[in-house]
Amino acid sequence: MSEHNVKLIWKKQTESFAYKDYNRDHQWDFGEGLVVNASSAPQYLGNPECADPERAFAAALSSCHMLFFIAICSKKRFVVESYIDKSTAFLTQDKQGELVISKVILRPDVTFAEGVAVSQEILDKIHHQSHEKCFLARSVKSEVLVEPV
Repeated sequence: MSEHNVKLIWKKQTESFAYKDYNRDHQWDFGEGLVVNASSAPQYLGNPECADPERAFAAALSSCHMLFFIAICSKKRFVVESYIDKSTAFLTQDKQGELVISKVILRPDVTFAEGVAVSQEILDKIHHQSHEKCFLARSVKSEVLVEPV
């Protein structure tokens, strides 16, 4: 078992603490000098220049999938030159009327090194294995779909 710690820091910056007035900006401090400016999503009065939890959720799933994908490719000696994923998280209401991220779609676009020929069947298999190994995808109840570009 391993632990992964993050320190969240928020401080009141406005005179008013009314719902529409208080600031949503905060920081995610990962230690070692890595700090991410975060806020709520813009539709929830957040700062559009900051990361928000909904996009961070999609990014975490995308990152986990990509890391397993390139690890599998490395072990198979399929050299990957680039991997770009334009993922989307869908925020919907559940049966109780509460907001949930019901689905995340990953859209990985992979470029292999010149001379590396990977069939669509093998590519699909590697994505499937990556999805099966991604502990973040296995940890959430949201549907996670992989739709390679």
